[in-house]
Amino acid sequence: MSKLKILSVNISEQKGTIKKAVDSIELTNTGVTNDAHAGKWHRQVSLLGTESIAKFEHKANRKINYGEFAENITTEGLLLYHCHPLDILKNETVTLQITQIGKHCHGDGCAIYREVGNCVMPKEGIFARVITGGSLKAGDELEYHPRIYKALILTLSDRASAGVYEDLSGKRIKEILEKHAADTGIMIAINHQIIPDDAGLLTFHLQQAGEEHVDFIFTTGGTGIGPRDITPETVKPLLDKEIPGIMEMIRFKYGQEKPNALLSRGVAGLMGSSLVYTLPGSVKAVNEYMTEILKTLNHLVYMQYGLDAH
Repeated sequence: MSKLKILSVNISEQKGTIKKAVDSIELTNTGVTNDAHAGKWHRQVSLLGTESIAKFEHKANRKINYGEFAENITTEGLLLYHCHPLDILKNETVTLQITQIGKHCHGDGCAIYREVGNCVMPKEGIFARVITGGSLKAGDELEYHPRIYKALILTLSDRASAGVYEDLSGKRIKEILEKHAADTGIMIAINHQIIPDDAGLLTFHLQQAGEEHVDFIFTTGGTGIGPRDITPETVKPLLDKEIPGIMEMIRFKYGQEKPNALLSRGVAGLMGSSLVYTLPGSVKAVNEYMTEILKTLNHLVYMQYGLDAH
């Protein structure tokens, strides 16, 4: 478990200005008390590591004081810009949820830019919102807890579940998710199960996944019109919000060249806090569907948790 040390806590009364070091700060559900950036939004608290400040000091050839880049908390011991939204920083009293890495730079429109000549916050600063309030001061420590996403892959196939042939499509989804995690730096714990084409059994696994707050559920198989194809009609009643555009776009894109792709009845949507996608049962289709799904997956997660990704 990684830890970071707090070197300084800083406050400013106006946005876009340098913050001044104070003895301690009080964190509430709106952010840092008496700080200009407090409010009911996702960027309540800003953090910047001395690892980033040191790089700028070298370029600027001068000492940078804590708070000059408008960070509320100056830290040491962790490359903050390697964190991800929804990761957690906490100690015995305070819990912060990371909500954004970097930000838009306002250039000459920002007092910090005019006074310092540049700003490292847009590239390497991070922002968080307060989950549990309390006080922080220089010398305190925070533990870093990366978000571990949970994914469930359900392969629906009477024959694969009976061992007649190997499940290749579910295995392929797992490979793609593992590569996505490696490419983006996030952590995903994957559970892969093979079940028969049985509506009751599928419903059981989906409801159990919902109770366990699984983040991503992918089914493969059962999206056609055969007598045992029951996936879409089983999944749809369980969805709180359907996301039709994803599957419509995939069918249209690949159906232009391969009309059979238009025959899939796959659906996507939100079930509780779980994003659910029902994919066809072939490896080729899995490759096509996952390519498109992954393009919006992060944005959908941010939307779920009220993060402004624009």
